[in-house]
Amino acid sequence: MAAPLSIAFFGSSLVSAYWNGAATYYRGMVRALHRLGHRITFYEPDAYERQSHRDMDDPDWASVVVYPATETGVYRSLEAAMGADLVIKASGVGVFDELLEREVLHLKREGNQVVFWDVDAPATLERITDNRDDPFRRLIPRYDLILTYGGGNPIVRSYTGFGARACIPIYNALDPDTHFPVQPEPRLEADLSFLGNRLPDREGRVDEFFLSVAEKMPDRKFLLAGSGWGDKARAGNVSYIGHLGTRDHNAFNCSPMAILNVSRDGMARNGFSPATRVFEAAGAGACMITDKWEGVEQFFEPEQEIYVAENGDEVAEILDQLTPSVSAVVGSRALTRVRAQHTYTHRARQFEEIFSAGSGGGCGNGHATRR
Repeated sequence: MAAPLSIAFFGSSLVSAYWNGAATYYRGMVRALHRLGHRITFYEPDAYERQSHRDMDDPDWASVVVYPATETGVYRSLEAAMGADLVIKASGVGVFDELLEREVLHLKREGNQVVFWDVDAPATLERITDNRDDPFRRLIPRYDLILTYGGGNPIVRSYTGFGARACIPIYNALDPDTHFPVQPEPRLEADLSFLGNRLPDREGRVDEFFLSVAEKMPDRKFLLAGSGWGDKARAGNVSYIGHLGTRDHNAFNCSPMAILNVSRDGMARNGFSPATRVFEAAGAGACMITDKWEGVEQFFEPEQEIYVAENGDEVAEILDQLTPSVSAVVGSRALTRVRAQHTYTHRARQFEEIFSAGSGGGCGNGHATRR
């Protein structure tokens, strides 16, 4: 780029991953952009007890502004963001989203850009499709650009159909400084482990791809982590450890024979939506089994770098045939692939290419940038 950008970023939280699935995505992108010389101020509300469940201190690669979860707090943050070269409003801030989506557009001036970054595009698009009066519908054409963290061509077509000037996916990725191989921990050992919060649009798929498999394989050990599963019925061979802080994610990924990825409903339907944890697990050298979704081969080679299952029976079949030595080979291949093609440095360079070309640059073909 010709010069570093001053970026005002309104998101859910940079410093807390508590009930905040986008946290590591934000961290990876912001840190990588900082290393390229850009200056980021991240505005996040003091909401949902996230500040009391911080898993990191304020970083030296971004300025973090925690504002009161009030209208006054929102407007003061908007005033502070005036003058930024690039203003980003992420989806799912959690409080006053409609207000932010409307008011960030008033920060538009000659020489800057205002962008909406959708970290759950399938859910957003389903919502505005079902509700013609949703206020975000009429705002979409006013943004200079829509970014998403997945979705590929189906999401690009949907957003342009709602009048977006351009829509470009910037996919999840790996930060090699935070996710890497470590020694296994006995308390986290299992045949198959799954990490994810209990959400309405994922619970049924977790039942199918994880909990039902445990019932069918009583001699195998399963480990479940994430918030909200405490009262969920599960077989005796499923251990539940609750919320798992990011500092334990590497050990979680390195300790079982295999890690399971289960997509949310909308992500699975649209495809091209690898979760952040897929790249994090690969970065730890884990052997992964993922539910099937279109586009997986764009990121990892099935049967060589990742296993793909259409249902719980196929998860059980894969697990039944998997050995520790094969698991190690598949995990090693995934590690090589993710470090070569899917780091946040790759994504930050894509970001620079987009904005050096202007808001219409690239126009989003739905494909991850490869270097």
